[in-house]
Amino acid sequence: MRILIIEDEELLANSIKSLLTKKGFEVDVAYDGETGKEYAELGIYDLIILDIMLPKMDGYEVARRLRQKRIGTPILMLTAKGELEDRITGLNSGGDYYLTKPFDIRELLACINALLRRQGAHVDEVRLGNTVLDLSSAMLVCGDNSVRLSAKEFEVMRYLFQAGGKILSKEMILTKVWGYDSDAVENHVEVYIGFLRKKLTSIGSNVRIETARRLGYYLEVSEHDSKAAN
Repeated sequence: MRILIIEDEELLANSIKSLLTKKGFEVDVAYDGETGKEYAELGIYDLIILDIMLPKMDGYEVARRLRQKRIGTPILMLTAKGELEDRITGLNSGGDYYLTKPFDIRELLACINALLRRQGAHVDEVRLGNTVLDLSSAMLVCGDNSVRLSAKEFEVMRYLFQAGGKILSKEMILTKVWGYDSDAVENHVEVYIGFLRKKLTSIGSNVRIETARRLGYYLEVSEHDSKAAN
């Protein structure tokens, strides 16, 4: 799972990143509000940890703009302001939880886990058309047929399923699956899309990975049974 930290105190931001990385999360950091908003708008994160007092754009405004763009990623707001009015403002801006500095690391982890569970991280499968993606076993299942996905195939497929038909650019998929610091290029995405298309066909799925020219990929349920089409 990928988490975005938007925090201008570099020592704190890097400390949280180190902690979460050790817990198995993929973590990106932005040190000002404008950059953080741009990262968050990519739509590749499972959770955003957002400070309030930020240069260029404060956390309240970042949260408002993300919600205006219908980005529903859970937001955990961090701030030194602990007054009731400040917490209300944060929640009304679009935050899901409000944690006051200084905080105990155990409390931070508890909040993160609670927000991830709330958004459905505990769900064992996602379904589209006649096909199920089993999140616990990395299997694509269609009726009595199934096929196991490699780690990267699974991450690409899960991202497409969770997008709900929304077009995902190659850049978005690269960033989500391979990460910002990866040497992977757009051709990697094309190759894995090819693998997944073959596996969907092999199990008789009516789910298609369609190409939106110059925009990216999206999932669509075919009106025709894939077995008949073969």
